[in-house]
Amino acid sequence: MARVFNFAAGPSALPESVLAECAAEMLDYHGCGMSVLEMSHRSSSYQQIFDDTEATLRRIADIPSNYRVLFLQGGATLQFAGIPMNLMESGRAGYLVTGNFAAKAEREARKYGEVDVLATSEYTGFDRIPEVAGVGELAEATGYDYVYICQNNTIFGTQYHELPQTGEVPLVSDVSSCFLAEPIDVTRYGLVYAGAQKNAGCAGVTVVIVRDDLIENGPALPCCPTYLDYREQAKKGSMLNTPNTFGIYLCGKVYHWIEAVGGLAAMERMNREKSGLIYDYLDQSHLFHGHAQPTSRSIANVTFRTGDERLDAAFVEGATQRGLVGVKGHRLVGGMRASVYNAVPIEGVRALVDYMAEFEDEHTK
Repeated sequence: MARVFNFAAGPSALPESVLAECAAEMLDYHGCGMSVLEMSHRSSSYQQIFDDTEATLRRIADIPSNYRVLFLQGGATLQFAGIPMNLMESGRAGYLVTGNFAAKAEREARKYGEVDVLATSEYTGFDRIPEVAGVGELAEATGYDYVYICQNNTIFGTQYHELPQTGEVPLVSDVSSCFLAEPIDVTRYGLVYAGAQKNAGCAGVTVVIVRDDLIENGPALPCCPTYLDYREQAKKGSMLNTPNTFGIYLCGKVYHWIEAVGGLAAMERMNREKSGLIYDYLDQSHLFHGHAQPTSRSIANVTFRTGDERLDAAFVEGATQRGLVGVKGHRLVGGMRASVYNAVPIEGVRALVDYMAEFEDEHTK
């Protein structure tokens, strides 16, 4: 069976060369006589895999030495609680709510302290990133422990193209859908985290990158479970308990692939070209229209619709029949969504745009 073009929002497409490498090593990893799936996480063979994975991520993302890299489980959702438990020392934080996952994080944080919503685009259907000017001054004046954003909103297809200036207040960001899709200046953040199942690997691994000084005294709240204690996880090298061994191994393969292709600058060029093909078509279409305002468009998740639910359903069905899968929009917004992550080839995007033109021609006569 021929492989399809996978536009799913996550779990999502993986590089075929990575899948082939994993398949070749499945029964016998480098002469060990066993699969990575069978390997003890305490073995020297696995420690080499882990160390190489972290080192490669540090190279491609240019992560400074005063930041810890943690490979955890529980998805990005678990960090909605982990972040306030570790960082909310004075009991107050500011959140910018730009979509469903930012709203979930904000609601979770309220269980552990006082939360102020500094800006939101809820009133326009999360179709844009709100104005962030003045956030830093307010954050410092109020004395927040941190300011939180979700940098790319998978469901609504919006993305910050300019980060809030937060001064001495740590910026915390969920970058799940744009992690490794473009260069990242880690020094702009106190903590940045991502579910791996978009651009960084497979489901089941969450990467947390946190500055040393924020965790040196341990969790802010005594109720923090040991598993979510970032200082303890850093001390144990992400092996407080058995980690997702195969998932981390796969992440390492993806990081090496990114490096071989040209690094994050190359990823950004490809992703802007891919998303640009769809946005260019949407801008001239008389049938399809995008959800996100042009100045807030994501380079990873392109959301659009016809305005007619029956036509949307017909488009999704026709796309699937053509091997263009995963284009159904999230249930909160409907319509369609094309996630053009790193491993989605431009040939797939061209095929999608060709189908959009064919569909529009058929339904606007």
